[in-house]
Formats: sequence, C-alpha cells, structure tokens
Amino acid sequence: MLPDTRRQLMAVSTATLCTALFKRGLRHQFIQNVRPLNPALPNMVGPAYTLRYMPAREDLNGIAVFTDRAHPQRKAVEECPAGAVLVIDSRQDARAASAGGILVSRLMVRGVAGVVTDGGFRDSPDIARLAIPAYHQRPSAPTNLTLHQAIGINEPIGCGDTPVFPGDIVVGDAEGVVVIPAHLADEIAAEATEMTVFEDYVQEQVLAGRSVLGLYPPTDADVAGHFARWRAAAGR
Repeated sequence: MLPDTRRQLMAVSTATLCTALFKRGLRHQFIQNVRPLNPALPNMVGPAYTLRYMPAREDLNGIAVFTDRAHPQRKAVEECPAGAVLVIDSRQDARAASAGGILVSRLMVRGVAGVVTDGGFRDSPDIARLAIPAYHQRPSAPTNLTLHQAIGINEPIGCGDTPVFPGDIVVGDAEGVVVIPAHLADEIAAEATEMTVFEDYVQEQVLAGRSVLGLYPPTDADVAGHFARWRAAAGR
C-alpha cells in the first residue's frame, strides 16, 4: 500500500468505499455486525493479518493450552506486524471472547493498526479506552477457550460473511469495517477521495435547499461548472 493510499483512506468513509467497490461488482466487503468500541478514534487502516478459530474440542482446549508459547492466539498477537490490522474469524459467535484487554493492549504497544473480530471482546470497557481501534459484535466475558479453538494464522478467512485474504486493506470508521482487495486499494482510495469531495459539495447544496434531483447523481447541466468553482474556492 502506497503512503498516499493510506493517507487517503484515513480521510474517507466506509460508506464511500463500499460504493466504489460496488461499482466494480464487489457487494459483500463490509463486515457485518461489527461495531467500534470507540467511535471517536481516527480511521483504522492497514493490511490484514488473520487469525482463525474453529469450534473447540474440550479435550484439546483446556486452560493449560495458554502455557504453550506457540499457541496460535498468543503467536498472532506477538507476530502481527506493526501497521497491520489483526482480523479474527470467530465464526460470528460472540458467546466467548476472541481476546481481552491484555492482548489488545499488547497489540497497541506493538504498533498494530487495529483489531477486528466477528465475535466479541472481554474487558470491552478497558479496550474502549485504549488508543487502538477495536471492532467487535458485542461484549463477551467468557474466555475464548470455552467455545473457540485458535487454529490458523495468516490464512484466508471469513469475518462477518466477508472474505479476508492476508494483505487485503482493512478500513474502519465510526460505522464499521470494509475490506478492500489488495490489488484495488490504490485506485479505490483515489476514487473514494474524489467522491468525498463531491459528496461534501452535494451535502452543502442540499443543506442550502437544493433538490437532490439532477444534483446527485449530477445530471443537471449546471452542476459540473458550479462544482468546479466551489472546489477551487474551497481549495480542494
């Protein structure tokens, strides 16, 4: 991902990105049923690094597994690269936590850009106070071991019915999380930036009383010229 791409993605909404992706035939890139613990944080942007859970088998998933330094959950937390987003496939099951405050704190200290699960986090009030974007379905106090067995690191996963491949670009804002295929990230970011400028113009016009008909989409003959003058005056 180019530095300009990251800068652009920090300033656009997941809604605008979804529209740009839809224009290319991609309809299911918004991770369903995940919400930010702290909507006030800046956008989350980074390449995906993945962790996959499967249903736990009781004889293989007792509390002692955490003493294994190679346990996939612990290993993922220690190896997720700085600037990446840890994306967790918890089978859309929030009855047991995907991680908790200590592990998310470790990700933050290591410089990870954010963490997403289609399950839940324990210690969610503590996580909400951290300076790392975190997205989940809902709070969940029980440890992941009660239901989930960590089984795979940095492989293709599904998260909230969205396919996530390692290296895909993950963007989160106050509404949720969208996944951009890596090969499209630069062009999607550039297009979304242009869309955002135009939509800011449209919003201003609508608040001033103009109808959306002929404005959005811009089919009236006067819109292009008026928008160009507005943009020049706004320095955008």
